[in-house]
Amino acid sequence: MNDTLLGEADVADSENKAGQTPKHIAASAVRLVPVVLAGGAGSRLWPMSREQFPKQLIDLLGPDSLLQATAQRMKGFHATEGTVGAPIIVCGDEHRFITAEQLRARGIDARIVVEPARRDTAPALTIAAADVCVNGDDAVIVAMPADHAIEDVAAFQSAISLAVQHAQRGAIVTLGVPPTRADTGFGYIRLGSGLGDGAHRIARFVEKPAAEQAEQYLASGEYWWNSGIFVVRASVWLATLKVMRPAMHDACVLAHTQGTSDGVYFRPDANAFKSAPSDSIDYAVMERLGTDERFAHGVVVPLDAGWSDLGSWDAVWEALDKDADGNAARGRVVFEGATSSFAHSQGRLIACVGVTNVVVVETDDAVLVADRSRVQEVKDVVSRMRALQAPEADAHRKVRRPWGYYDSIDRGERFQVKRIVVNPGGRLSLQLHHHRAEHWIVVSGTALITRGNEEFMLSENQSAFIPLGVTHRLENPGKLPLELIEVQSGSYLGEDDIVRFDDTYGRA
Repeated sequence: MNDTLLGEADVADSENKAGQTPKHIAASAVRLVPVVLAGGAGSRLWPMSREQFPKQLIDLLGPDSLLQATAQRMKGFHATEGTVGAPIIVCGDEHRFITAEQLRARGIDARIVVEPARRDTAPALTIAAADVCVNGDDAVIVAMPADHAIEDVAAFQSAISLAVQHAQRGAIVTLGVPPTRADTGFGYIRLGSGLGDGAHRIARFVEKPAAEQAEQYLASGEYWWNSGIFVVRASVWLATLKVMRPAMHDACVLAHTQGTSDGVYFRPDANAFKSAPSDSIDYAVMERLGTDERFAHGVVVPLDAGWSDLGSWDAVWEALDKDADGNAARGRVVFEGATSSFAHSQGRLIACVGVTNVVVVETDDAVLVADRSRVQEVKDVVSRMRALQAPEADAHRKVRRPWGYYDSIDRGERFQVKRIVVNPGGRLSLQLHHHRAEHWIVVSGTALITRGNEEFMLSENQSAFIPLGVTHRLENPGKLPLELIEVQSGSYLGEDDIVRFDDTYGRA
């Protein structure tokens, strides 16, 4: 391929190959669309991050969750390149309600694309790119994983501004982080020729190296960490994927074409999307750039903004402020004679005495204690717990639902006690259970109860009994949260003993 970036005519030709017909938009009028990839599980950050409530939804570093911080990262972006549209959030179906709730809490107007199944980051970005081009427009996508930390947002936006200039000329751009240490937890990018503005061509991508190799990369000065943040015109991504991975491109475009809107949610067609091969952006496209003249150029722009990929508890420790002994903490924590350690308490007091390089994380139902140099093995512990069918592997004691949440506060062989909080206007599904009966005692608020053919109200200190096998529903018709205690009794108390007849939130 020649040394110049793809020109406008080349981009238009690529768009036609991809089956897209976006309008031509001049560089001075480009529209930017942040795309937040929020479909991960984050099992290395157990016990806080679990399958049903993963790390992007957790406030690991401050008052905002990682999702909230990422969705606001382009806020206030001003550059000659253009304006920023509302973000697109790509997440799983099981997390769509809490995702929408967290965005509303920060006043973020976003479009939520709900993946029917996990297919990694390349199909997620492709669905978003197809969505951007749906009206014939062509915007520059700023694709960001939802689990990163950025200390200096102004420096981040400056790097994006440079990346947009290259993306407008047809490049697929990634942000590379000049390394500060020989880290084996990140992928690396080998720098190609300089482009005169601090950016470089991408020579090649390198997977997570061994320690000795990482030391060599750091000493050479020719490698940057791969941040996983990408900037590319939507049409260029679609055109490139059409050539490189046609099966993935066609499945995702079809899934989008046959998708449906449901309020703030867009649902790609499940069958078409599930037929797409699963692959990451790096494997599917980035590692192949420069090997074929049909493909767009790969460009890497430096990002010096205090970036961190929060993939482990060690990375969280790195991102937090530390005391004089190198300790970092959140919640109720006391250090005495401890060094280089991290502790996170969600409630109970943690006291760390005379320990070094230790991670301690406390939640309502689990405690993690680990050597900070071996935190990558937390994922293996989660796999072992799943094999043992331990519920703590995937679910917290406090479980969020679209109507509110419940907290399992006690259980025995044939009983379980839950604290249930229903938001104003919230309503549980119309359901029955084959194996358990339920007693409801209202603690505060007002409850509207459906029980068989009956419908009645309960207020504070009143109760109702729901016999086994009887259709029932709980609603909060008031303006304040409804709190009640539920006592379940029966031979089986699993959450899969629910037969739903009607559900406001579209759950099966």
